[in-house]
Amino acid sequence: MKFLVTGGAGFIGSAVCRRLATNPAHSVVNLDALTYAGNPASLRQIENRPNYHFVEADIRDATTVSDILNTHEIDVIMHLAAESHVDRSIDGPEAFIDTNIIGTFKLLNAARQYHESLPSERRERFRFHHISTDEVFGDLPFDSGIFTEDTPYAPSSPYSASKAASDHLVRAWHHTYGLPVVLSNCSNNYGPFHFPEKLIPLVILNALDEKPLPIYGKGENVRDWLYVDDHAAALELVATTGVSGKSYAIGGRAERRNIDVVQTICRTLDTKRPRPSGKSYLELITMVSDRPGHDRRYAIDPSRIETELGWSASETFDSGIARTIDWYLTNDWWWRPIREEKYGGARLGSKGN
Repeated sequence: MKFLVTGGAGFIGSAVCRRLATNPAHSVVNLDALTYAGNPASLRQIENRPNYHFVEADIRDATTVSDILNTHEIDVIMHLAAESHVDRSIDGPEAFIDTNIIGTFKLLNAARQYHESLPSERRERFRFHHISTDEVFGDLPFDSGIFTEDTPYAPSSPYSASKAASDHLVRAWHHTYGLPVVLSNCSNNYGPFHFPEKLIPLVILNALDEKPLPIYGKGENVRDWLYVDDHAAALELVATTGVSGKSYAIGGRAERRNIDVVQTICRTLDTKRPRPSGKSYLELITMVSDRPGHDRRYAIDPSRIETELGWSASETFDSGIARTIDWYLTNDWWWRPIREEKYGGARLGSKGN
């Protein structure tokens, strides 16, 4: 099949591109504007493959999107392009409205025009796959509840509100215009090529640099963790075999408190890369003031994608975090330039305090 992946130089998008392009039966066009979190180095292993093509452009550029769709005869749009950091959305929500809402609207219009121009057999095959987040569902109590595809939307942050809006736009284009769509909402991803401001890579790299390991509040907020390559496999399944009009919740069945995640990283690093002082990395943990509107807990029930599409996560949290730490220990060629040039390590999301 012929895929257009938007945001394919980002963390999850690059994992999707690497997975798709290693299958010679597929062809992949990666459309990315290369904003701060987009990194072509994440695609080094596939950049010279004949079935992979990169275009630096914005999803709001309707002419370029239309040209790609028609020139490459795209069968599936996998829409991952988004501003995705909650803390950044608190400090600067406008970019999230522009990209996540207006950008999705522009892309949907281009997809609709393209879909309507296709011959019937290709029209049946076409899919618009919108990749979203569990954060659109809002907050869960610590002791009960779990997100499913039927959970009502209750976004808490500018980021999650912008993603909720884009989800609704995609469903509206399906119901109003007949655009064949599938949606997915995922839990927190982690793994190789993760931008260093996110919790897990930030903690790993701060620890290696002997810097404080910041944890919001008391560290009791709970997230469900999903290894990024497991997520990429799930996304390929949804895009190619998912039922038009349906949504699929994708999670790792790996709920952890933030403090437990950080302590697991510290103990693993104590074994894999002991500190020169002989002390534990646990001593670097620093509690900082909580961010505004910090949801207590997210948890996903992935039963639908498991039973209907046959997907399941390959990595447990313990095996996935070990693989992730090993990757960061041996791939400073990728993360060190970002730490030094793009991200100075300042805490984000504090302007609302």
